[in-house]
Amino acid sequence: MKEIHIIIKNAILTTVLIGGLFFLSKLLGLHENPYLRFLNLLFVVYGIRRAVKTNIEINKETNYITNLGLGLQTSALAILFSIIGVVVYIEFIDPEFLLVMENSFLIGGNLSVAEIFITLFIEGMASTFVGSFIVMMFYKNHDKVMATAQTSAV
Repeated sequence: MKEIHIIIKNAILTTVLIGGLFFLSKLLGLHENPYLRFLNLLFVVYGIRRAVKTNIEINKETNYITNLGLGLQTSALAILFSIIGVVVYIEFIDPEFLLVMENSFLIGGNLSVAEIFITLFIEGMASTFVGSFIVMMFYKNHDKVMATAQTSAV
């Protein structure tokens, strides 16, 4: 499977999970709770892990840098999709949500939609790097383990 397909597939899955959490919290009346946004990091880590695991299992790619790049790209694309979703939501569905975002302790201030976009992008990229390095800590010695297992089998 091509890396770009792995990236897009897992970025879309991550975006759907983040969007699903948002709509569930909105349905339950918890959308104003900024602490729930920390759960997005779990979805980002899950999407990165799934992408790296797929690349290792299907493409037999065990290079640390290659898989780190795959994780970073997957997460960055998911964050970009999610931010576009938030902007579309604010612009066309619920403009009042901009006030909720402005009152968030993570953003704060009187911000425009463009400033919200930039703020969410910076926040999302932080989770991209943190999530990718967390996942890669698990897979950092995967190529050495695979090589040992292959020589033991011979």
